[in-house]
Amino acid sequence: MPFGILDCKKMEVVPGTAFMSDQDDLPPEFAYIPRDQLKHGTGRYKNVILVPQPSDSPNDPLNWPQWRKELILLITSLSAAVVGAYGPMLSPGFVEIAHNLDITLDVLAQSTAWLILCIGLGLFITNPLAKIIGRRPVYLVAILIMFITCIWGAAVKEYDSFLASRIIAGIGMAPYEVLVQCTIGDLYFVHERATRIAVWNLFLLTGISGGALVAGYIIEREGYQWTFGVCAILFGVLGLGVIFAVPETAYRRDAVVPVPVAKGKEETEEDSVRKMRLGREHEVQLQHVSSFTEGGHGSNVTEQARLEAAERKHTYWESLRVYTGRYSRAPGWKPFVRPVVLLFYPAVFWGFLVYGTVITWIVVFSVVNAVIFVNPPYNFTISQTGLISLSPFILTIIGELISGPLNDWICIYLTKKNRGIYEPEFRLPLMAVSLITGVVGFFFGFGASVEYQTHWSGPVLCFGLANMSLVFAATCVFGYIVDSYRELNEEAFVAINTRNLLTFGLTYFVNGWLQQQGPLVVFCILGALFVFVTLLTIPLWIFGKKFRSFTGRNRWLQRFMNDNE
Repeated sequence: MPFGILDCKKMEVVPGTAFMSDQDDLPPEFAYIPRDQLKHGTGRYKNVILVPQPSDSPNDPLNWPQWRKELILLITSLSAAVVGAYGPMLSPGFVEIAHNLDITLDVLAQSTAWLILCIGLGLFITNPLAKIIGRRPVYLVAILIMFITCIWGAAVKEYDSFLASRIIAGIGMAPYEVLVQCTIGDLYFVHERATRIAVWNLFLLTGISGGALVAGYIIEREGYQWTFGVCAILFGVLGLGVIFAVPETAYRRDAVVPVPVAKGKEETEEDSVRKMRLGREHEVQLQHVSSFTEGGHGSNVTEQARLEAAERKHTYWESLRVYTGRYSRAPGWKPFVRPVVLLFYPAVFWGFLVYGTVITWIVVFSVVNAVIFVNPPYNFTISQTGLISLSPFILTIIGELISGPLNDWICIYLTKKNRGIYEPEFRLPLMAVSLITGVVGFFFGFGASVEYQTHWSGPVLCFGLANMSLVFAATCVFGYIVDSYRELNEEAFVAINTRNLLTFGLTYFVNGWLQQQGPLVVFCILGALFVFVTLLTIPLWIFGKKFRSFTGRNRWLQRFMNDNE
């Protein structure tokens, strides 16, 4: 029972648990292959075994030039940043926009709620589709939707049409909340992914916090319509980037599974030949010629034959095809249902509650800030209200720079103390930092300072601390889920982002609630809920390994979650 984590005696190796005395991220199908016959990284990673093992195909995204991978990451991450800004960018001008559209602040806030709801529902459509037909068609349709709805939002004069543009935009925003992480998994090896996920998360969160910062000046000088206009320009440019520089990154690869054969024993054809699917069309044979000594367990293993891929490299224009085939062998309905099933996994449900609560409270800030700061005693202008976002913008960046390296250091330290055995629960201690910054940001700081009308620097700083709390919470949540359920990451991220339904509910009525009971009561209740949800990390720390064992031993779940069934 290391550090209070209850052990499980029913599985020899619980999913997520790893032995760090050797490279811990090797799949079991590599167990019988000599390490020197597996493909390794280059440069300072020359001793790192590549996971997943790339094929010999020139069309395998893992074999693409590094500059091409980084360009794809840059385009999709920049798109995610603009998507992140699109939602809260109107918040500094809520009062003026409500007046122009002849609606109340509550009704305008509800338009944001409907946008958030459509993002949440859209995830259950766009991500499973991307798993079935590939990423590129979904990216193209999504950015086209964003371009059109931005032009629509800039031109509209009536609220009903304005609301319709926001609702449809939610469908276009959905892929950039989750799908970029899947693209990173397509392009990068395991040892490269953490940094790239941090880059994407930084773009997304700074877009969320920085969008209102820029939008405040645009709304004050040019009118709120130009916030949509600027987004339309950005999506137009990024759309060209997606069309011409983001090819399909999904790629079907089956694990190379060697069959150990005792030395001197006649091999059957089944022992020596394994068929595997390469790419979309080519079926080739993989000869396994390893032999074992009598009574041994892998000694004297001869060289495993390398796969010769008789596949022509796609030309540039061929790589830009919109539809390139089906990428999931599972029945079409399964990818749409799996996120719902995963939501009942204890770890995923915890991630939904923690991440959903924190990010929902952040959205609440964006909805109520204009109401709070344009009125006495602060009397901010629209541009000054936008400048409030400078605090979360800076503290988000600081949090990103600290949380990732600190989380990794804690994991390494605890693993050494645990005799080289790594548990995903080692990702959770930083939730203590999220709890502290969140309590200060949500309740004792923001709610009390606004209620008692302190200097504006008080609530503004607390707004930033609340965003820093989100960064640390996201680092813990996604780190824990990635390590616990590596093969189900895509579905797990969709399940966690069901939190949009929670955000929709609170955003829909928060302004009326604020007017009735005041900021101290509102943020006191939100703070108490935040503390309760965050403290659920303690039972997860204690029972997390048992939860992972249960889902790993459940045969029905294993079959249902298998992408080949």
